[in-house]
Order: sequence, then structure tokens, then C-alpha cells
Amino acid sequence: MRTWFQRLTDVSSLARTEQTLKEALAELVQDLGFDGYAYLNVQPVRIFAVSNYAPEWQARYLTQNYAMIDPVVSMAKEQMKAFAWAAAAPRSLSKPLRRFYSEAGDFGIRSGISIPVRTAFGHMSMLTLASHKPSLNLETDIDQIAAVTAVAQLHAKMEQQGAEPTASVAIDLKAKQALCLKWSAEGKTMKDIASIEGMSFATVNFHLNNARKALDAGSLAQATALATKLKLI
Repeated sequence: MRTWFQRLTDVSSLARTEQTLKEALAELVQDLGFDGYAYLNVQPVRIFAVSNYAPEWQARYLTQNYAMIDPVVSMAKEQMKAFAWAAAAPRSLSKPLRRFYSEAGDFGIRSGISIPVRTAFGHMSMLTLASHKPSLNLETDIDQIAAVTAVAQLHAKMEQQGAEPTASVAIDLKAKQALCLKWSAEGKTMKDIASIEGMSFATVNFHLNNARKALDAGSLAQATALATKLKLI
């Protein structure tokens, strides 16, 4: 697979458009004998995918928050190195995991290879190559350096091109939450916001706290920064 990872590095470096990159990635995956790919960008309040999996599965995976129970994602976070995987025996699984594997199998996702890379500010991105086969027999071990180098290059290109996700989780703020966060982003204190909007201090505090929780932010400053980055305010 070392040659394949080198090809991925080359393609990521040369692709001038997002569409070219996606098409080349799909071709490379087929050349290696896999059925599909999924590039997953995992952040605290935002998970998005660039993939050629069935759109219905992509939407279901994110709306059902399967990333929270997906053993492949968990293993990627723990090991932070390339690995092969296959669906576990149903008898050894909890009911939610049995359903997850069953649904994935319905879309031809039964085994694969995943390569996670650490990205900026403690986040993670990973590339998964998926197969309909119940298990994989790799002729040689995965070259870790070549794998991580290739996926890091892919991640950088995705970031540079601002790749449009094929699936993402929408994060919504209520109108009052967004309004108060926007004023906060403009440098206004809670007392200022209360005066400007004709609210009580307690009401402003209530909306800002709920906005912070919705964004899973540890502070108001982080919530404001996240909301701005995600274009919610």
C-alpha cells in the first residue's frame, strides 16, 4: 500500500479544484479494491464528511450521532495510527452497536482501513477506505509513515480548498441566543446587551449560557469564537 499512499499524496498536492480532488480520490480507492471512502473531520461541536458513501447513510450517520458510538472512530482517537477493522460478531455487541453495524452493512460497509491524523488545536481528521467484504486480508502491514503523511496532505488540501461537505451536522442557535452572542462578539458586556435589547441582566445571562451549552463551549469567549467560525452570528 505504500505506493498507493504516495499516489494519494501526489493527487492531493496536484489537485487544483475540490471536484478534481474528490474524483481522483474515488478512483484511487477503487484502484486499491475498496468500494468507497469517507474523510471525516471531527471537532467538538462540528463533524462533517466528504465521502462517496450513499448519501442516505452519510445523513443517517451524522443525524443519529453515530460518531459517538462508532468503534472505528473510538479506536482512531485512542491509537492515532492507521489500522484495519471489520464488524464485530453480533453476539458480542450491545443493541445500539448491533443496529449500527447492521445499518452500515446494508450500505456495503463491513470492513476497511482507517487512518487518523491529529489536526490543529487538538482536533482529528481521518480517512476511511471501506469494503463490502466481511474481513480484510492485507498482504503487508500498513506503512504508518506513508499513511499518515498522505492523509495529512489530504487534510491540508481539504482545508485549503474549503471543501464542501457531502454531509454535516447542522448546529442551530435560537434567535435570542444568536443575538446576545453577536452583541458579545461586538465587545458588549451582558449589562450593555441588557440595556440595548431591553432585557434583564438575568435574561441575557440565561440566553448566553444556553448558547454556550449548545456549542459545547467552556467559556463565553469560546462560544463567541465558535459561533463566528460556524457563521451562526
